[in-house]
Amino acid sequence: MVLTGKLLSQTEIKCDGDVIHEFWGSKPHHISGISPDKIQGCDLHEGEWGTAGSVIEWSYFLDGKAQTVKQIIESIDKVHKTVVYKVIEGNLLELYKTFLVKIHVDTKGENNLVTWTFEYEKLHEGIEDPTTTMDFLVKVTKEIETHHL
Repeated sequence: MVLTGKLLSQTEIKCDGDVIHEFWGSKPHHISGISPDKIQGCDLHEGEWGTAGSVIEWSYFLDGKAQTVKQIIESIDKVHKTVVYKVIEGNLLELYKTFLVKIHVDTKGENNLVTWTFEYEKLHEGIEDPTTTMDFLVKVTKEIETHHL
């Protein structure tokens, strides 16, 4: 059985795509104010907001329980509107040996498209793909969209 996986989700948004990129790249600590039932906080542990190499920790509610994840921001590309996070601590690492999260916002044309990509390695073959985590991030993204319409 293959333990490595890649999961992708694309969502069309009506708000300015630059806003979505800015929140996930430079202002993640503001997301809990928009989606407080899902995200309780985002704290900076090292570095500065909006810079690669910074370490942030999220507190969130998923699958009926409080969870945390600590991530290092591997890259932020303002031109191509991508942010890449690498999970370094937290609940996800109870299931996955490695977990990389990428968000890309395509702002070409009339409609904006948000693409979330997960690359991961499961600890063992009995672990499900992280579809509930993907659904969670899509819902939070849609709440940011609604907040800015």
